[in-house]
Order: sequence, then C-alpha cells, then structure tokens
Amino acid sequence: MKLATYENGPGNASVAIVHSGNAKLFDLRLAAERAGRDASAFASMISLMDAGKAGLDAAHDLFDRHGGGGDLSVDVSSVRLLAPVPEPRQMRDGMSFPLHIRQSPRGMRKLLAAGDPAALAAIEAEPLADLPEVYRKLPIYYITNRMIVAGPEDTVRWPAYSKVMDYELEIGVFVGRTGTNIPASKAAEHIFGYTIFNDLSARDQQAMEMPGWLGPAKGKSFNGGNVLGPWIVTPDEIGDPYALAMEARINGETVARGRSEGMLFSFEELIAHMSRDETVFAGEFIGSGTVGNGCGLENGHFLSHGDTIELEIEKIGTLRNKIVRQDA
Repeated sequence: MKLATYENGPGNASVAIVHSGNAKLFDLRLAAERAGRDASAFASMISLMDAGKAGLDAAHDLFDRHGGGGDLSVDVSSVRLLAPVPEPRQMRDGMSFPLHIRQSPRGMRKLLAAGDPAALAAIEAEPLADLPEVYRKLPIYYITNRMIVAGPEDTVRWPAYSKVMDYELEIGVFVGRTGTNIPASKAAEHIFGYTIFNDLSARDQQAMEMPGWLGPAKGKSFNGGNVLGPWIVTPDEIGDPYALAMEARINGETVARGRSEGMLFSFEELIAHMSRDETVFAGEFIGSGTVGNGCGLENGHFLSHGDTIELEIEKIGTLRNKIVRQDA
C-alpha cells in the first residue's frame, strides 16, 4: 500500500491511499466518515501510525469496499502532495553506505581546495582512504531538524549564507510502533514503511562546521532542507528493501546511480541501536545516509539556481524539487 498526505483546502491535509498507477488518491478520512466509521485514525499520517495494525487494516477495508467510488478519490495531478509526514516526531539520519563514508572526506577537501589546481591534483592522486573502524563498530547517526520538512514538487530556496548546494540520495523508514530496547530480530515489526529522503546540504557551511566535532548544524538545518516523499510504501509492497535501484537526476540528466544494498547496519539494526534505553516513537523518521556516489560531494555534480533535482528509488517512486537561490 502507498500512503500519501495531500493538501485538501487551505490549512487542511488529508491522508490517502495512492492507487490507479499512482494517479489517484483515495481519501481515507472522507471514506470513513461517509461509511459512518470512526475516522480518528485518518486525521494525519502520524494518527494512522499510532493506530497500528488496526488502522492499516481499516484503511485496507475502506479501500476494498469503497475504492471504486469516484468522489472519494482525486487526481494526484490536481492537488498538492505534501511530505507524507509534514512534521515527523523525530528525524535521525545515519551513515550506512561505506563508499559514501570513504569518499566524502576527499570531497570536502576538494571543496576547500577549489581554485588551487595543484592541491586538487594532489588530492585526486591519493588512494581512497579505508573505512574508519568506528563505522563497523556501531551505527553512526545524527538528529536533524524535524520542523523544516519539504515535500514533493516544493521549491526549496537554499540559504543565503551558502554558495555550494548539494543533494543526497537516501532511502528512509518511518517507525510505526513505539518501543524501547527493541531487539533487531523484532525491529521489522516497528517499520511502518519506506520513502525517499533528499538530505539537502549547504556544503561550504558544512565544511566549516565539521571540524567542531558536533556534526552538521547550519550545513543541514535551513527551511526545506529535509525533503521527504512522494509517499510512504508499506513493507509488503517493497519486498527486500536492501535490493532497490536508486538514481539521481539533475534537469533530467542522470548524475548518480546506486543500490540500497550493502548498508553497514540494516534499518532493523539501526532501530535496535537507537532504542537502547531510549524510547523510539511511532512517527519518527530514520534515513539511511547517502548511497555511494549519491551526492555532488562525491560525483562533482552540484546544484545551480533553477535546477530540478529528482531522486528515484525502485518500488517507491520519484521525489522531485526545484532549487533556487535567494539572491538570484
């Protein structure tokens, strides 16, 4: 099942099942109200997550019974899709793909050496560094700003303090069941579904911040910097989440290809680690980290004013946004 959140009038959002080849949205709250059922589980996507299996079963049943009703569905093309969860309860992003971890420091050094051909050549001539051992010992992640989420087709204005804007091709999960000290063997039961994450990054700002040891701050935290969508796909439709093709395109040109395989720690292991003596709540988002070669820092294709960036993941869909400079 694909589940989306869309704008249904000013200040109003509705949760819907995506159907008919991703062309239509079946409004779950409206369907429940029409059927004389309790619609509280469909007040928002987080409400549906809080409702657990009973909420998903009710959604399935409503669509099975009333999905053919034309006035309960709208065309995707006629409405504005929002991020599937416009305000997640928490957002955590990992560093799970070895190639990205190994290549990113060299990309940062090249960024800082821009304009110095000799320095750039020396960096390019160096062998790629080994994976730091810490990344094999435990999952590494940071917590990002959950209140600055953008959705599909939104135009993102990159921050005025940055001159180097980058995209990051990631897959992510939403937690659908609250828990503490969740064993990895049971963590799959806590995954509500999968979506695409574009972790937009002000790389020049990030390069200044990272030597401070506390991780990215304004390199990541700016309005619209966390882009999610276009919808959530439940695990039954994904199958193996660690065997999905991933691609990034700028203005229609492919700049990155990868696969979701080879994560140092699976989402199940990430959830187990994050929940150690800490409650992980339904409605939280967890990003995989960038797939190898999945950003300009690695492949050299950064964003320019007016670019359209598309991230596509097999069995999920395409997340598309336009990026503009504030001072252009």
